[in-house]
Amino acid sequence: MSNVEAKIRINGKTYGVLVDFEKAIAVKEGRAKLGAEVLAMNEVFSDIKKGMRAGSDEVMNAFGTNDIFKITERVIKNGELQIPADYKNKQREDKVKQVIDFISRNAVDPKTGRPHTIERVKTAIEQAGVNVDNRPIEEQITHIMDKLKVIIPLKMETKKIKVTIPASYSGRAYSIVKDLKEKEEWLNNGDLLCVVNVPAGMQMDFYDKLNGATHGAAIAEEIK
Repeated sequence: MSNVEAKIRINGKTYGVLVDFEKAIAVKEGRAKLGAEVLAMNEVFSDIKKGMRAGSDEVMNAFGTNDIFKITERVIKNGELQIPADYKNKQREDKVKQVIDFISRNAVDPKTGRPHTIERVKTAIEQAGVNVDNRPIEEQITHIMDKLKVIIPLKMETKKIKVTIPASYSGRAYSIVKDLKEKEEWLNNGDLLCVVNVPAGMQMDFYDKLNGATHGAAIAEEIK
């Protein structure tokens, strides 16, 4: 994998470091600790494209240190890491495979009650021009299913769940329910009450994410 720029904006200026992408992404995702092998160059740049290095005093003023390892770790974890095109393509291919596998396992042809084959679902995605992005599947499955129904008959078993999210967690948890909600109501105390339709195959994952975002404070009740 290629060397890429990791950059961060501080005090109105952008600073960058040159890093090995695979090793840097492992650090950013918490899968590895930063070591010398992550750095392609032991320099902080004020404009990496022009090869302009930031002066020692400027670096100290921006980061409070001249330690290249501390600086690089901060830039990788809190800044923006350039993502190579081949990595983006692989991410998308992996996500498409996850979507195809999920649909083939959880959806059926309503006429026959049988699931579509993996190849049929893959072909339908291509024919429908479905844009599968890198978001979690549950955040885009409704949109994907709507697109695919134009090409092939599909029905997915869903669970209707009433969820109450305390006001203190509603901002953080809203992204988990927004693409699944059938209706929502903001209560007088600021709590969010909503009814969501969750694909049966995602029910436990939905609960795990909801509990993680609300520290277990959300109340979820399946509606029969």
